[in-house]
Amino acid sequence: MSVIAGNWKMHHAPRDAEAFFDAFDIAETDPDHEIVIFPPTVSLWAAHRRTRSNPRIRLGAQNVHWRSSGAYTGELSASMAVRAGASHVLVGHSERRAFFGESDEEVARKTAAALHAGAIPVICLGETIEEKRSGMAVAVVGRQLGAVLGTLAEGCSDASSDLGGGAPGPANGAGTFLVAYEPVWAIGTGETATPEDAELAHAAIREQLADVLGAATATRTPILYGGSVKPDNARELLSAAGVDGVLVGGASLNPHHFAAIAGAAP
Repeated sequence: MSVIAGNWKMHHAPRDAEAFFDAFDIAETDPDHEIVIFPPTVSLWAAHRRTRSNPRIRLGAQNVHWRSSGAYTGELSASMAVRAGASHVLVGHSERRAFFGESDEEVARKTAAALHAGAIPVICLGETIEEKRSGMAVAVVGRQLGAVLGTLAEGCSDASSDLGGGAPGPANGAGTFLVAYEPVWAIGTGETATPEDAELAHAAIREQLADVLGAATATRTPILYGGSVKPDNARELLSAAGVDGVLVGGASLNPHHFAAIAGAAP
């Protein structure tokens, strides 16, 4: 099974979302593949209305706050996202880190909040071109992942006190989550990591998962590749060892292109 995820970012208002799903045809794709789309918050409910009769399509929120409620103008809690139809939550996307100063600690808190709300966090990791050129890619990705895995392994105890609901964290790190490796230098640039690049990064991520959460969790956790995924390179990337799916940006805005990517999954 592959996970084919699409991040619409700040695109597709509600009517655009409805038009997308009217044209999105996945009848010829493998029914075992999971499709997840992350609309902007304003379009989440419209997308839910269009997809709730199709169990093959799941929806996610692009961002959530780590608290369950409160005076946080402009924010969205994970529980609100779930009630609006989201099953997944993106956390730690490189654009959140770069443009909004999101720290590793905030990503860990948001991961815990998503799990507490019953959502599946998609934990985004990736290095910049400067970090890649300086040979720091593995260390950077390892640091980002380590911050989140520490929270999971400790039962989210550090973050649960910030959630506002007082609920205890999971007993261990075996909660359902996904990891997305998205080299920052490949996002929106047209430059894509080679399958060999993706294989090496995914192998390092899975090894770290095994070290912290155990081999069983590492084996069953899907690791997606994200960064300039298009219909013409999707099959090669999805066939790489250790690549369990893709997180698609711009190409996910076009229903025909996104369906073609879903159809390329082996």
